[in-house]
Parts: sequence; structure tokens; C-alpha cells
Amino acid sequence: MKIAGTSFVLAAAAVVSSANGFGVPRGFAAVRGGASSSELSMSTPATDEGKKAGPDAPPVQLGWDTHKPVTDAPASLVREGDGPDGNYPMRAKFEQMCRDAQVKITQAISDIDGEATFQEDCWVRANGGGGMSRVLQGGKVFEKAGVNLSVVYGSMPQEALAAATERGVDRAKGMAPGERVPFFACGLSSVMHPRNPMAPTMHFNYRYFETDGGVWWFGGGTDITPCYVDEDDMKHFHGTYKEVCDKHDPNYYDEFSAWADRYFVIQHRNETRGLGGIFFDDQNDRDPNTIFEFSKEALGSVIKAYGPIVEKHKNDVYTEKQKEWQLMRRGRYVEFNLVYDRGTVFGLKTGGRIESILMSLPETARWEYDHNPEPGTPEADFIDAANSQESGAESNLIFVKNISYLKKI
Repeated sequence: MKIAGTSFVLAAAAVVSSANGFGVPRGFAAVRGGASSSELSMSTPATDEGKKAGPDAPPVQLGWDTHKPVTDAPASLVREGDGPDGNYPMRAKFEQMCRDAQVKITQAISDIDGEATFQEDCWVRANGGGGMSRVLQGGKVFEKAGVNLSVVYGSMPQEALAAATERGVDRAKGMAPGERVPFFACGLSSVMHPRNPMAPTMHFNYRYFETDGGVWWFGGGTDITPCYVDEDDMKHFHGTYKEVCDKHDPNYYDEFSAWADRYFVIQHRNETRGLGGIFFDDQNDRDPNTIFEFSKEALGSVIKAYGPIVEKHKNDVYTEKQKEWQLMRRGRYVEFNLVYDRGTVFGLKTGGRIESILMSLPETARWEYDHNPEPGTPEADFIDAANSQESGAESNLIFVKNISYLKKI
């Protein structure tokens, strides 16, 4: 089935820990809230020792062949009665938000590309849930792009939940010790790889999660990965998300932008993957509708933040050497996603939809042995900015770590 729109696809199971992921690097232990809302009707533990997973709870390993293709997705992939007891209205509302955003974003990207056709794949699972992926390959502007919706009912070992946060957040709260944790997750994920090396790659993921023990949280973010530093582009991108964050909480932008800088680090290279954005997780410190509205506006700002940058650069003249540099930076993107991205790793280990899991990877990438750009070149300036993001050292550009000059103008 072909559609006019863009797309992506992160695994049905992988959406539970995104790219783009639920976790953060070791050493970050700040905790935000954790109070439940009176609106939620979550399950309570059956005994003082905690609740046990029911006999109908799905297995930890969902299985590579549990995804059944369908011609058209049902009106909703969220059904009351599927999965653990919880906030069914929020599940349905979050899925609808993701569906609406998927349509709007894919249409906008299609308009920017001008020639692209997109493939839509829909799938369901017998135990509930499923997904809709919209994938573009071979466009005029975008080499590969995608936007993927996933609704997942599954189970995770408690140690997997603990490893996914590393922030002192007890995601298995309410469950008996050692018991696997049934969960519900819904998310929309995207990665877009333009052809022109002057146009940045962009990634986003927004998600909502509930467990059978009564824990719930929101997570997500949007980040940008250019090959070259353009200060005006960064001012626009980060300024857009600062406005969104400031509207909802004056502390959000500083906290979530710093979180993105910490998360998107290629540790074995001592480089950041790109030049930041916002990233948040475990958000349940206020009414769920309040956090929903923030997530909705952040997701709704993707095209406002990213579209003008691609429009600006999609027809820029570039050299073969600049294209080679783009392919080497894509190699770094691949390294992060396969080694550190929690969504990718989790999806591979739990039997997620493989085409969805690996959709984030670019079609082409390049590795050269011991490659170092010449000092004083635009390529070296980018490495300086990426290195300074990790080290905190002042770069030879007019901004310092956390691209604070660019973000706060």
C-alpha cells in the first residue's frame, strides 16, 4: 500500500525503550517525582509481597513471527481489556495523538521532498497491539525517512526494567520480587536522513508507558544530527524547543537539553552523536494530562523546528569530499544506534519487528581507518563542537559545551 507521506519505524517492542531509548548513561541518578494521579485506575498488589503476572500475560520474548501483516490498521490498536489494568482513556488518547502526528509529519515531509512515494505497513499481534510504519526510500530530498507508530502489550523481567532507567526509578513497583512485569507502551518514532550533507538528520520519539504494578510514565524528545555546524540552524532548532519547554515548565529546557547531551554520546569515540535537542523520561510527577499536553506540543513542533532547516539546505551545492564526510558521520550514527541505543538493543533481544528496529539506520554509511579532518576545516569545527559537548571544554567556535550560546540566544 503506497501513501504520500514520510515515515519511520522503530520496533513494536523497541518503542518501550527508545532512540532513541528510555535509559541514560551511567552516573545520572537524578529522580523526578513518581507520584500517581488520582485519575489513574491502576492495579494494586494482590498481597503484601506484590502482584504476580497473570496466566495470560505475554511472554518476555514476543517472537519474530508474532506480527501479522494487515492491509489496513484497525481504527484503534488500543482495546480496553487488553494488557494490564490501567488508564485506558490515556492510552487511547495518546495513540490518537500519535496517529494524528504521523499523518501531519509525513505529509509535511512529502511536501518538502516533492517527489517521494512512501510505503505503509500495518501489523497486529494476537495478544493485542500492533503498529503502522510509513517508510520513504529514494526520495529527491530524503534518502531514507520514516515515522512509525507502535502499540505494545508485553512483559519484561524486573532487571530489564531496572537496567532501562539507571535513575533510581522503581518501574517494577507493585510487582512481586522476581516476577516479570506486564506492560503497555505506545509511541511514535522517527528518523530522517536527507541526501544533502548540509541538511541535518533528525530523530524524535514520544511514548507513554504503564505497568501491571501501577507505574506509569511519559518519555520522549527530538534531537538533531548535522554534519556541519550552522549557528542559525541551531538557534532555530533549539529556540523552537526552548519556547515549547518554557510554556510548560521554566525548568524543562535546561533539564531536558542537558539530558539529551548526556544521552546521545558515542562513548568509545568521546563524541556526541549530534548537536543536541531535548530528551526526557520517567515523567510522572504531575497529572498525566498535564504531561500529555507537553508531549503533544513537543511532537507537534517537529516540522516547525526541522522543516525550515531542510528547506534551506536541500539544494545546497556540495563536493564529493563533503558527501564522504556525511557518510562518515552516518557511520557514527550507526555506531551509537547499534551499541548504545536502548530501543534498538531491547528490540533485538525481545523479538521485535526487525524492519522496524533497524529503520533508524541510514541506507549508506562509511568508515575510514583513523580518519581525522584537517585542523581549521568545517569538518574539524564539527568534531570540535561534538567533542566539547562531552568534555565541557571551550571550542574554537563562539559557543561552548551544551552549545549554550546557540541554545539560549
